[in-house]
Amino acid sequence: QVQLVESGGGLAQVGGSLRLSCAASGRTFSSYDMGWFRQAPGKEREFVAAIGSSGTIANYADSVKGRFTISRDNSKKTVDLQMKNLKPEESAVYYCAAASRGSSWPPRSRSVYSYWGQGTQVTVSS
Repeated sequence: QVQLVESGGGLAQVGGSLRLSCAASGRTFSSYDMGWFRQAPGKEREFVAAIGSSGTIANYADSVKGRFTISRDNSKKTVDLQMKNLKPEESAVYYCAAASRGSSWPPRSRSVYSYWGQGTQVTVSS
């Protein structure tokens, strides 16, 4: 099992940056592909980014490509999301998740994720 705890959310200005972090517990963290999702009020939870278990491959939603960077440190059991040039419409609760073992790459669907954190709020304001 994997338990996930996000941190780093808060208030950012339009065009600003934030770095989210997700700390995992469990001995097998390094075997999971990891992802970040976000959910704005009244909207579906949507895929943001994913990273392979070894950290060598990543995949991004088109809307964040070039602005967001996902990374992981398997020795520290963390996965981070660096967000730059933030937009007001990116205000949402951001969730870290661990994909089910054996999921195909890239894991962009919510249904392939077995473990979720409780989320961290990001608010982008002018």
